[in-house]
Parts: sequence; C-alpha cells; structure tokens
Amino acid sequence: MRTTKKHLAPLAIAAIVGLPFAAAAPASAQDEGTELSADLSQLNDSGVSGTAWGMLEGNMLEIKVEADGLLADSPHAQHIHIGGENTCPDPNMEGTGFEGAIRVTDAAGSYGGVMVSLTNEPGETTPEAALDVANFPTGPTVDYERTIELPEDVAASIKAGDGVVVLHGVDHDGSGAYDGDIESDLDPSLPSEATDPAACGAFDVAQMSMPEEGVATGGGSTQGTENAGVLALGAVALGAGAFGVAANRRRNTNAGR
Repeated sequence: MRTTKKHLAPLAIAAIVGLPFAAAAPASAQDEGTELSADLSQLNDSGVSGTAWGMLEGNMLEIKVEADGLLADSPHAQHIHIGGENTCPDPNMEGTGFEGAIRVTDAAGSYGGVMVSLTNEPGETTPEAALDVANFPTGPTVDYERTIELPEDVAASIKAGDGVVVLHGVDHDGSGAYDGDIESDLDPSLPSEATDPAACGAFDVAQMSMPEEGVATGGGSTQGTENAGVLALGAVALGAGAFGVAANRRRNTNAGR
C-alpha cells in the first residue's frame, strides 16, 4: 500500500463535457416506449456488479440502477455515456492508472462522453453535472430511480441502443478511502481512485423487464460524502472534449492485471 496519500480535495471539480456523437432523428412525441437494460460488469477488478433498466417514452426516461460491491461511505458518480464505439472497454485492457488500472480517458474511445448525469433529485442531469458528487449515490450499494427529461438527440441515441451506463470510484489500494499518489486524469487535484470507472454496461433494448417496484424517485443516499471532502455542490466545466485527450491511448492486452 502506498504511504503517500492524497485525499479527495473539495469537489469544485470539472463536469465532463460529452464527446460529439452522430445525432439521430428526434424522438417522436408519439413514441410508444422503448425498454432498455444493461448488465453492469466490473472494471478495474472493483468487484462491482449490478443492473440498469430504462423505459424511454418520447424524451422521458425512467431509469433504475441497482449495484453492489462499491466503496462504502463514498460517493459514486454514475452516468449514461454516448459516443466512441458505444460499448464498454475490455476489462483486461492495460490502462494508465494504478498498476495498469483503466482511467476515464483510457476508456473514452469505447463509451464516449457523459450525456446524462444520474444524480439524485434535485440534482441536475446535464453533462455539466457529471461530477456533482454531493448529489450522487453513496456506496456500498446503489438503489436508484429517477425519471429524466432528455434532449431530443440524446433520447434518439439511447433509443437506438447507443447509451452506456458507467459507475465510477474504485479503491485500488484497499485503504477504505479515495486516496493515492496517482492523479485523476480529469483534474490533477483529485486522486485517480475518485474518478476511475468501476462498472459498465451497454444500455441495449431490454432482454428483461424493468422491476415493477423500486426505491423512491431520485433514490440513493448522499450520506458519507464527507469521505470525499465535499465542500461545494457545483462543478466547473472542463473544455469540450475532456474525454478525448487520451481516448486513443487504449492498449488492449490478453492478460488481466
């Protein structure tokens, strides 16, 4: 375990601006509804697993996320990404982080940029809220439900099966907190553990039905955000293409770390 620790600074941190993506036709107001699901599988040997379900009617998305195995007492950013190859990265790819861990920009070529921030109510759901940590669920489990009005182009892309659900935050060194001497590739004032992807699943046309019952809308606790040193709710936008800086650096390997 590393002896030098860099605790998560106050999160006046960068909200991630999504990568450009090909706009599909606007969602119709007469849309009868598209059911979606994603099997969330671990990245970075996080031990996280879960499922996301969605029902898209016109521009209104009802979404539920259930996951476990996350770092306790710590917030976990979660989003719908669009762009790149609209898929999850190979979990065995060699990244640029801790002992080859996958960082955000390593995987951007696979899942693209943030288009929907899955915050608790009343948090914003725009890309600019991508790291509004005080409004994201806190581990070790996520039981989340919210109905979100989407921009037409985002709704059309999700309907086409081009969305990817990603959960972030990995305790690589087992310290029980976001720390370490490796910087986040989104903001050098943050440890990489706070933003590295923990689980991912392609949001495809559903192969299973959305649960009939879920937690209250906007579910997920903000308790425990003190672990992240949160002093501010807002986030400062990075320049456009924040995900694209190192998106082409992905190096796939056949051996896991």
